[in-house]
Amino acid sequence: MTLDDPLLKILACPLDKGRLHLLPPDGSMTPKEALYNPRLRRRYPIVDGIPQLLPSSGEQVSEDEHEELLKRMAS
Repeated sequence: MTLDDPLLKILACPLDKGRLHLLPPDGSMTPKEALYNPRLRRRYPIVDGIPQLLPSSGEQVSEDEHEELLKRMAS
């Protein structure tokens, strides 16, 4: 999945139905590609190119990790 993928424009968080942000792998905080909801601080994995958007698939991120992810999304 890429930042300009049309699918990214229609995918929504299963909990608040809001926009998700693509997180490319970086080796540390996000070892694999994922989608992130900064409003709820939840990260959803992408497995074999398929977003796992069940509420139970998402994981809560810590405050520190959230701040780092916001910095990555801004750059």
